[in-house]
This record gives sequence, structure tokens and C-alpha cells, in this order.
Amino acid sequence: MSFNGDSANNGWGSNEPANAAPAGGAWSTGDMQAALPEVEETKAKPTQYNYNDDNTGEWGGNAPVYLFDGDEGDVGPEFPELEEVIFGKPEDRSKPGDQFDKIAQIEVQQEGMTRIVPIKTFETAGLHPVMLKNVQLCGYKTPTPIQRYCIPAIKMGHDVIAIAQTGSGKTAAYLLPILNHLMGKAKKLAAPRPSPSDIQSGCGPVRAEPLVLIVVPTRELAVQIFNEARKFCYRTMLRPCVAYGGGPLRDQIYQLGKGCDILIASPRPNVLTLRRIKYMVIDEADEMLHQDWEAELDKILSGGEQEEGNVKYMLFSATFPAAVRKLAKTHLAESHVRVRVGRIGSTHENIKQDIIWVDHTMKKTAIADLLFDLEPGRTIIFVNNKRTADELDDYLFHKHLPVTSMHADRTQREREDSMRAFRSGKAPIMVTTGVSARGIDVKNIRHVINYDLPSADHGGITEYTHRIGRTGRIGNRGTAFSFYTDRDEPMAEQLTFGLLEMKQEIPDFLQQYVPEGGDEAVKNIKFDYDSDEIDDAPLGGSGGGGDDGAWGAADDVPGDNAWGGGGESAATGGDDSWGSGGDSFGGGASNEAASAW
Repeated sequence: MSFNGDSANNGWGSNEPANAAPAGGAWSTGDMQAALPEVEETKAKPTQYNYNDDNTGEWGGNAPVYLFDGDEGDVGPEFPELEEVIFGKPEDRSKPGDQFDKIAQIEVQQEGMTRIVPIKTFETAGLHPVMLKNVQLCGYKTPTPIQRYCIPAIKMGHDVIAIAQTGSGKTAAYLLPILNHLMGKAKKLAAPRPSPSDIQSGCGPVRAEPLVLIVVPTRELAVQIFNEARKFCYRTMLRPCVAYGGGPLRDQIYQLGKGCDILIASPRPNVLTLRRIKYMVIDEADEMLHQDWEAELDKILSGGEQEEGNVKYMLFSATFPAAVRKLAKTHLAESHVRVRVGRIGSTHENIKQDIIWVDHTMKKTAIADLLFDLEPGRTIIFVNNKRTADELDDYLFHKHLPVTSMHADRTQREREDSMRAFRSGKAPIMVTTGVSARGIDVKNIRHVINYDLPSADHGGITEYTHRIGRTGRIGNRGTAFSFYTDRDEPMAEQLTFGLLEMKQEIPDFLQQYVPEGGDEAVKNIKFDYDSDEIDDAPLGGSGGGGDDGAWGAADDVPGDNAWGGGGESAATGGDDSWGSGGDSFGGGASNEAASAW
């Protein structure tokens, strides 16, 4: 079943019609969310803000965020009715899986001129009481390995390179310490913004002057990080915004005009200035540079109107290819800290991987049989091109399965409708291209199915790792099925090595790629996508290998030669272009066609 421009139904039971665009270009509100209960006026809020007007219900960037305009110290009062909107019902909030201990025991290595002492709990991380309460409202109990090291490193004022597996809690690892540092200084640092009464009276918007810029490769990841920022910004007097290609430009400018302290993605420069920027985060840096956006990132990382040294930079990535190393050497301070969780590009044992031989002419029959055999649960099916996504969506719909689909040729409205249906469980099966391989963090995704394995020439084993990482997150178990055909032989060796590393069963047709020598040979396998070796000067000095090159996570006792020097800090400029929206910031993601703003 395919989307069309007239309906948001898509065959999964929602009978809400899509709203037409009025002459002004913005979508009318569908009142998806019931009106919030009215709250009595308080002394701290001389003008009550109407949260109902802040949410159109159709666009992810228009979801309500906490807005405070009083003088009650450095934080705002509690708003119980809004808490449930932002954090969800208590029973639906995040909970670590029963295999969280396996995640917590993954080896962590750090390099740099300063040793970072990891935190053990959120309660001992030095968080503001309001920020700690927000962490608890999110349902977070114990920090993940990447959070244990990044939170103190960022709090100490270091530039950071963090390399960790998918589903490891990277977003909270940088949002928590950054927002915790800024929240007590919001009135001093943030730009003036219109009051609620000015907004309601229709006064003109102000120019966005964010304190934090978070640049991401895909629209879905931008909206996802925005939703996480809404939680951590609650009561902090900091206002998050999101801007991405394909969405309603007028709505985005309107949201920016209300005030923007944390910006996810990047809008047009005529509504943005970086003169107040304090922190800059490049999330999924490896994917962004894979899309040849080096010139745009050079422009962004130059700091805009800031002097060198005034901006703290963070690069978060799952792999560490040469382009990311070059970016780090150019822009990060010499005293930067590098944290690596596990082997670069690896997955983890909580995901059971099952490789199934299928004749390429029988794939549709095989996927239907598999879905009917599986225990019901949220399932993502990955394909390699948009045409296959449409055909498979239609095929499964006519098999009476609750399916939706998403790819880069969908309008942004259709993409958000599809994601909303998947998250809510109205359409628990989603067919998608690689556009969703990064950025999808939906609770209780039980199965990932690679209907098509990634091409060795377009993403390869790295793409495979990101795809299956949509399940088995934060200590939960998951299953990844992959259909293997004779056309996938170029992936066979690396696929086998990955299965061996994660102690997965090797099917008979891949046994020929198992190296001789047993477990010892597996330890010495060289992964093409394990690009940690530096082909010029090392970023972190001599750190980064085994007992002699890094600090270990288990006992935090230093080994030999653990101290490393940083890279150079010569900023380079890029061109004057900020890129165009498309499937992602600046262009299409996962080899999908780009579309302009």
C-alpha cells in the first residue's frame, strides 16, 4: 500500500484525512492531540502560554516544548499536564532491557591529554536537581558506557570525539552535560525572545541565535533528537527547535522566531546567526561526510562569528573514517578527548542474527511466510531502492498485514505520518530504504529484516550494522533476519566475520568464509570498516589499542602510553553554502535523491 497526497491512511486503520495546505503555505491543524487541561495562573507566569496553539499535530518540529517567562530563579515551575505530553505516561517511559549488563561491560578506551574518571550513576554526575529529575522522568536508571565518559568530559570543558555502537545512548551523552551547563545561565547567555503576549498578538519573529547547534544527516534523526531535547530542556528556560528539509518553511521560521537556544539541523542563514554559539555537535559524522558535505561542515565548524576557542566541538560517530579524522584534526582543540566504546563499527550480542538463503525470485513469498511465522511485534524491513519499497508495501498490504512504508521520494508529511503510525503501533510493520538505517529509535522494535542486504559498493557491512542496530537497544534483545542470495557474495566474507565476532551461528553456505585457526584467528580479523588506524599523524597520540594504548573501562587503571596528543587546531573555511534540505541536511541520505528546501 502506498501513500498518496490525499490521505494519511496508508491502510493501517487511521481514517484521519490529511489536511490540505492553505494559500499561505502552512498546513492547518488537525488537532491530533487533545487540548491540554487549563492550568491556573501562577505568579511566576504573568501571561499564560497556550500550548494548544504550539502543536499542529502533523509536523514533528511543531510539537510543544516548555516555555517559561517568569522570574522564579534559574528554573521554571513544574507543569504536570505538559510532563505527560513530553515524557509520555510513566508506564511507557524508557526502561533498560534485561541484557543491559552486557552493554555496561563493553570495553571503553579513551585517549587524550586528560584522564576522564567515569561516572557510575546519574545521581553522582553533578547534575542540577532539575536536570536529574528530567533524567528520572525519562526513565533512565543507569548511564551507558558512552554516557559514563562523555558526561564528565564535556562537563570538564573538553572537545570530544565519541565513537560508539548504535543504540548506545549517544544523544543523552551530549545533551545532558551541555544543557546542564547552560541551564543556570540561560537568562545571561540566551538571546532576547518575544514574550507569550507578543507571540499571541502576532508580533514579528526574532532572528534565531542558538547556544547549541546539533547537525545531523537525516530528517528522522533531527526530529528524534528534538524530542529528546524537549525532555531535557523541561524547566531549564532553554528552548529547543528543529529545522529540516521538506517541512513547512513558514512553520519552522515561526518556531525559530519564538526563541531558539538549541537548534537541531540547520535552516537558511537569513534566519540564523551563530554569534552566541557555545557548543556544536556533529551527530553521525561518518554518514554526513560520506555524503560529501565536507565544505558545508567546514563552514559550520568555523564557528561563524565566534573567535577560535570559544566554541566546544563534539563529533559523535559509529565509525571513524579518514574524512572524520581530518575534520577532527582541523577543528578540535589539541586537548580534546576521544572515547571509543567497543570495536569501531561493531554491533553487540543482544541482537540475534539469522542469515537465510533465498532465491531472489522467491523473496516476496519468503517475507510473507516469515512475517506470519514471527511473534507479532514492531518490525522494520529494509530494502535497497524506492521501487522495491513501494512494491513490497503494496504486496504486504494485500496480504492484510498492517504495513506502512517510507523512502526519500515521500513528502515530509507522508514520512512523518508513516513514522507516527509505526511508533503508535497502528502500522507495526514498516518497509523502508536505508534512509531509516540511522536515526530510528522506536521502543520495542522486535525484528529487523534485510529483505535486501546492503550492496558492498553502497554502505556494505557498515550499513548492515546500522540497520540491525534498530533493534536490541539499551540492553533489550532483538532479532535480525537477512535474506542472502547469490547476488550478495561480495558481502559474504565481512558478514561472516561479523557473525563470528558476535558469536552468532554461521549458516552452511557461509562456512567457506570462516578463517582457519578458530577463536584466535577471529581475534586477528581485520574489518574493512574498522577504520581506527590513522594514515597520517595519530589524533590521540599513542592511545587506542589493548592494554598498552588506552584506559580500560573495567577497572579504570591506566596502562602504558595512554596519554596522547591532540590534532592540529587550524580552522579552515568552506564555501558560503549551507546546503539544501533534501532527504537530509545538505543532500539525500543513503544514496537517495536529494530535494531542495
